[in-house]
Amino acid sequence: MLEFREINIKDKDRITSALEKSQFMGCEYSFSNNMAWRRLGDSLISFYKDFYICCSFRTDDGIPHFFLPSGMGDYRAVINAMKEYAEYNGKPLKIAGITDRSMQMMNEFFADKFIAETDDGDWDYIYNSSDLIELPGRKYHGKRNHLARFNELDFQFSMITEKDFDDCITFSAMEYNNRSSEPDHSFIAEQYAINTYFNYFNELGLKGGVIRIGGKVAAFTIGDKLNNNTFCVHIEKADTNFNGIYAGINNYFAREAASAYKYINREEDLGIEGLRKAKQSYHPAILLKKYIVTFK
Repeated sequence: MLEFREINIKDKDRITSALEKSQFMGCEYSFSNNMAWRRLGDSLISFYKDFYICCSFRTDDGIPHFFLPSGMGDYRAVINAMKEYAEYNGKPLKIAGITDRSMQMMNEFFADKFIAETDDGDWDYIYNSSDLIELPGRKYHGKRNHLARFNELDFQFSMITEKDFDDCITFSAMEYNNRSSEPDHSFIAEQYAINTYFNYFNELGLKGGVIRIGGKVAAFTIGDKLNNNTFCVHIEKADTNFNGIYAGINNYFAREAASAYKYINREEDLGIEGLRKAKQSYHPAILLKKYIVTFK
């Protein structure tokens, strides 16, 4: 039977190998994300032959949410192993991260044995890198104006190095402490993720960008390779007292970090209206629909 445990930086090579075989486009198929955000869903990992399995055990419905395994081999066998584990623990098998492409495989192997649902708050916003870099045409007129306002500021953009780590962590902590609402579990998990990104920045192979104004951090962002043609932005923080700063950090980081990739995945909007409006305003090339299936 499958055995689950916490993810560890020592798992990177094995997990990355499985992820590279699958070339999935969903943001959850990132070793860096799985490592950094494990506190959000109390996630644990397992392996089945050449497959990598991640599962969130902290869920709203109390049912563990597996992610579709990455790797190469017999999908029917690995999913049956997941089903055996779930049923042994008195739960139905739930699998998340299923796209239209992988749904075809699910229907082929397990037709009529599951129900599928989707929440558009979980869909990934994937953009043409060239669009975020060049902001071309009439539809990006407003974004070019925001960037022009930002460019009027006396700022310095640079790629993150170790000398920036402490300042970026302090900036993030101040933003967390200044939240007007009572911090919930997701806010705490975010701070854990940010600290993990910086604690393992080099080991994870991350890239980051930082904007300083008056010598102080005013924005930073972190991302890395998701698959062979997609770069993923994992976190983005900025001081909105500076006009156009989100347009600035987005554009400058895309230029420096992602110009070699066809796509940039900027992850989901979580159903947050302001975040959804911001992500839609950049006109995604792909809105990656993802399903959760529950076995009967």
